[in-house]
Amino acid sequence: MHVAPFASDLPLINEALRSSYQAVQWGKNILAIAHKTLSARLFNSLFPTEERTQPLSPELQTWLKERYEALLNSDWQDAAAGFYPASLLFDGLWQEFWQFYPVLWLDLPQMWQRARSRRFQDFADTISLDAYPQYYRQNFHYQTDGYLSETSANLYDLQVEILFGGTADAMRRRVIAPIARHLQILPPTPPVRVLDVACGTGRTLKQLRYGFPEAALFGIDLSPTYLRKANSLLAEQVGDLPQLIQGSAEALPYIDNYFNAITCVFLFHELPAPVRQQVIDECARVLQPGGIFVICDSIQAIDSPAQRPMMENFANLFHEPFYRNYIEDDLNHRLEKAGLVVQEVQHHFMSKYWIAVKPQEGGDSSPAAAIPPL
Repeated sequence: MHVAPFASDLPLINEALRSSYQAVQWGKNILAIAHKTLSARLFNSLFPTEERTQPLSPELQTWLKERYEALLNSDWQDAAAGFYPASLLFDGLWQEFWQFYPVLWLDLPQMWQRARSRRFQDFADTISLDAYPQYYRQNFHYQTDGYLSETSANLYDLQVEILFGGTADAMRRRVIAPIARHLQILPPTPPVRVLDVACGTGRTLKQLRYGFPEAALFGIDLSPTYLRKANSLLAEQVGDLPQLIQGSAEALPYIDNYFNAITCVFLFHELPAPVRQQVIDECARVLQPGGIFVICDSIQAIDSPAQRPMMENFANLFHEPFYRNYIEDDLNHRLEKAGLVVQEVQHHFMSKYWIAVKPQEGGDSSPAAAIPPL
């Protein structure tokens, strides 16, 4: 498989372009901070309540800035290496912003009221919950209708971009290089099949299409409204549409040993611990021997104890019922329990990445199959 299809873009990647990219990203960051500051002040004036957050120390704020700049550098370096085109660095939610940002403000009072009264199972009467597992019947982040309405699907990407200061896609893109490097070492027989578990609105699949234009992409998610949003987004891209299926990550509807690579982005912190293991077991089952599994999720307190106040703030402000368990969970052990070999763990800004492979037939997990260091 051709790992760096965009090497021809390299002459375009110069310091002027790099400065433009950094300026755009810092602009997003400033807008996100302004939104969060203004909305927090309005919330506190309209719905006075007890303080739910801890102040961040100067040291922690410095750490955040350093991690933010390191993420931008990693994103730039992967584009320069040809893992995806430089133009992708400037892809953003511009149309979504103008179309849905006013709707986000109109929806905020409902979210604030849920947060103030701690209502987290508040769904419209038109939504039937019977087909969904109990853990999924939540207003995650106190958002309207959880993950089960058109409004939620339309606002989700904007909400995540604001939460992460405009870096959500940059963090998603960190899954591309480990897969590309792995497929270079163990080139599979075409077609290469890549599955994104809990694909949501399709943002990760969009990044993967740029990284692997010839691959057969697949996505699965529980939410029909998010899948409709994903289908609309992905239909705008050149190439074959990813095959999207509504289904459960803990019971994947695929045959054994089918995929060369599997990604899972921002899911595990929203699962109860037993379901986390079930999802990992299922991913291991449908992954081919020699295949790679990349998880992207929140940083954890078990390896970032100094950042615990920030994680506690997240859990206090947003309805995340399984987050505190997640930040103490040993996913290395869970992956190994499923028969996978953890080759590397990375950290980029607010996210942590597990890069694991399924041993070849006969249990081969030799260093030759390891991910090259960044």
